[in-house]
Amino acid sequence: MTAYLSDKDLYWPFISIGRFYNAQGLYEQAEPWREQCVIVTQNRFGLEHPTVAQSRNNLALLYTSQGKYTKAEPLYLQVLQMWQRLMGNENVEVALVLNNLAELYRLQGRYDKAEPLYLQALKIRQRLLGYEHPNIVQSLNNLALLYCSQGRYIEAEPIYLQALEMRQRLLGYEHPLVATSLNNLALLYYSQGRYDKAEPLYLQALEMRQRLLGQQHPDVATSLNNLAVLYCSQERYPKAESLLLQALEMRQYFLGVDHPEVATSFNNLASLYDSQGRYGKAELLYQQALDICQLRLGASHPNTITTRKSLANLRDRLNSQQ
Repeated sequence: MTAYLSDKDLYWPFISIGRFYNAQGLYEQAEPWREQCVIVTQNRFGLEHPTVAQSRNNLALLYTSQGKYTKAEPLYLQVLQMWQRLMGNENVEVALVLNNLAELYRLQGRYDKAEPLYLQALKIRQRLLGYEHPNIVQSLNNLALLYCSQGRYIEAEPIYLQALEMRQRLLGYEHPLVATSLNNLALLYYSQGRYDKAEPLYLQALEMRQRLLGQQHPDVATSLNNLAVLYCSQERYPKAESLLLQALEMRQYFLGVDHPEVATSFNNLASLYDSQGRYGKAELLYQQALDICQLRLGASHPNTITTRKSLANLRDRLNSQQ
């Protein structure tokens, strides 16, 4: 019935239904609505229109969540060029796409390409929105994520703390993005070996996500996975295994069997079994993780390299025992 919708209303049925599914982590159900939104808006408005740019950006965001990085990148680049032509370089929409493209590059391990885009997006947002705005917090959080991925923990910590404080002030203490900040800060402390500071933050983030998002959600799976990795480091293996299995099942359900986060779950479960001397199970899971990483991330991605080394080390140890 799109023929009966006015130009200003055409976008909203598609984007609203897509958001309904996306917010629950039901990405496969959201995908056809976001793809249709691009087609319908292009047919109505042509290729050079702000609504078409928004539709493409939303589809690229969904592809990123699904781990379909090669499909997301050209869309982001198209949207960035379109906004620059339509609105100029100093625009909040340009900053949004720069941030999204940078996040894609971070997930791909292309850190050298991500950082200048994050910084460019942050500067544009600060000039146009001021320093007290949720979009500023998003930029700060993502920049700190990048620094953590690079092992630049000293630079990341004050940015995470600033982002957490701003989100609590702007959004309130009971908000999913506050839980994200708590989780990210906990991950930083875990990476530094500060387990006593990491665990309560992980638990707080998990409890908040379960309460606000429900027991079954991709963000809940992330919290379960991260808490389990902490328990593995503390040799609390029974608790860790239970959480890892829950996270794996949830990720396979919401994200599909070949998503990069499923590979992360396989790798973490393999590491647990490796530590317990359950080498047959570990080898199988490392191989499954490696297959997904090579397929979805490429041979040179940090996750692929790490998994390949873990599998090789395990096989070297097994061969030496024969």
